[in-house]
Amino acid sequence: MKLIVAVAKNWAIGYQGNLLFSLPDDMAFFKNTTMNKVVVMGRKTLLSFPGGKPLKNRTNIVLTTDKDFKEDDCIVVNSFDELFEELKNHEDDDVFVIGGGKIYNDLYPYCSEALITKVDAIENADTFLHNFDSDENWYLSYASEIHENNGLKFTFNTYKNKEVRKIDVQTGEH
Repeated sequence: MKLIVAVAKNWAIGYQGNLLFSLPDDMAFFKNTTMNKVVVMGRKTLLSFPGGKPLKNRTNIVLTTDKDFKEDDCIVVNSFDELFEELKNHEDDDVFVIGGGKIYNDLYPYCSEALITKVDAIENADTFLHNFDSDENWYLSYASEIHENNGLKFTFNTYKNKEVRKIDVQTGEH
């Protein structure tokens, strides 16, 4: 599993349920990276998409505690155990965690990589990502040249996890 997200300098990712940044190059990177892949998200992230509809040309898995939540063209799971059980069906697929904040922060230990767009800005925020720079289990393996959109400078970065938390696929324990 991998994680993909854009962060501010202070690892902020959102404010009042919205992304902090709308950067065309980052959106294109996200689309190209996740196209025809499996994406894992929370219910609120799904509902933040245009029309509250799943992303096209991807397998959308929605993790929610709302047992009554249903959405066409999505696989809905109600617990981490159910998610891990469902992921057994996608062992040969690239799986990307795409938000929101709680999902990112709960699942990053299970991710082998984090694809992080770092934006050289500080914005009002109420949702933050784990700081991979201060985590000894993670290291920066790639940083792109500086890009600029809408007056904001940013880089594409890949962090790798030295100690990926294993999921016991027999019992679903984690």
